Amino acid sequence: MTRAAFVIPGDITLPTGGYGYDRRVLAQLAAYGVDCTHVALPGSYPSPTAADLAETERTLAALPADTILLIDGLAFGAMPGDLVARITQKIVALVHHPLCLEAGLAPMRQRLLKQTETMALAFAEHVVVTSPMTGRIVAGDFGVAPGRLTVAEPGTERAARARGSDSDRVQLLAVGSIVPRKGYDMLMHALAPHNARDWSLLIVGAARDAGAVTAFEGARDAHGLAPRVTLSGMVTDAELDAFYAGTDIFVMPSHFEGYGMVLGEAMARGLPIVCTTGGAAADTAPDATAIKVSPGDAAAFGEGVARLIADPALRRRMSDASWAAGQNLPTWDDTARIIAAVLKRISP
Repeated sequence: MTRAAFVIPGDITLPTGGYGYDRRVLAQLAAYGVDCTHVALPGSYPSPTAADLAETERTLAALPADTILLIDGLAFGAMPGDLVARITQKIVALVHHPLCLEAGLAPMRQRLLKQTETMALAFAEHVVVTSPMTGRIVAGDFGVAPGRLTVAEPGTERAARARGSDSDRVQLLAVGSIVPRKGYDMLMHALAPHNARDWSLLIVGAARDAGAVTAFEGARDAHGLAPRVTLSGMVTDAELDAFYAGTDIFVMPSHFEGYGMVLGEAMARGLPIVCTTGGAAADTAPDATAIKVSPGDAAAFGEGVARLIADPALRRRMSDASWAAGQNLPTWDDTARIIAAVLKRISP
């Protein structure tokens, strides 16, 4: 059996799309012939201290030489090139989305992350990405040859079709942590001109970035939307299932997504979608399932939501298309099988 270590920074139990992907792959690789252990790195990535980098190097050096390192890009893309060059085991990098494309970064920080990730990826034996779009970015902007790239899209659990809200008020749902990239302040600006319509919004996600929370709350309160908008924080899987079940329209205002796992979750429940075209999101949801607008275009996003609120027949047509698309999404078995094949192919 191929031996591998899945190297992941921080708390793998956190409810983010990236950690959710890692947890499912880690749990299912054994079924495809890979003995994979979880190796935890400090939680400071992608901004590691010198002490954390030294700890990282010691941790990896202690692993057997024949162990393939599957390293999550949250850490790998922030490792200095000289550290990566000293790693003796074969490396497979997992890129959810390039670090320098995170929203809200200062230009100097963007340039530094682009440089470190480019250098680190040059040392990887192979690179796994979570969408074809991310693959094109990694190939075009980071110099990774297409022959060293494999796409392993996130799996999506099959689910019961959403029944919708139990009232005349249209229920909107957004799912994702409160960080700048998710665009929740833009969502408030988008919805404000349509306050005369009967809608409410639930946002499910952990408040992970104080600046993003401040921006969201400032926009919400400036437009008087607090009575319409609920921020739930983290919830259990059962609670999230219940929220999806009672939703009429799913919204995703992200500036960039490496795949957009929540779009898969929405389609698995047959929800019509309004989303941006940031990153891979444009590809994840077929055109028949979603109204798509450019990232940051609050006016167009709001008009898309208003159009669906006003037209129940359009919501039904898009819901049917979403439900059909959701039945054909990859499963987590598919994801694990693809990654296992990469690890076995380069096994010593």
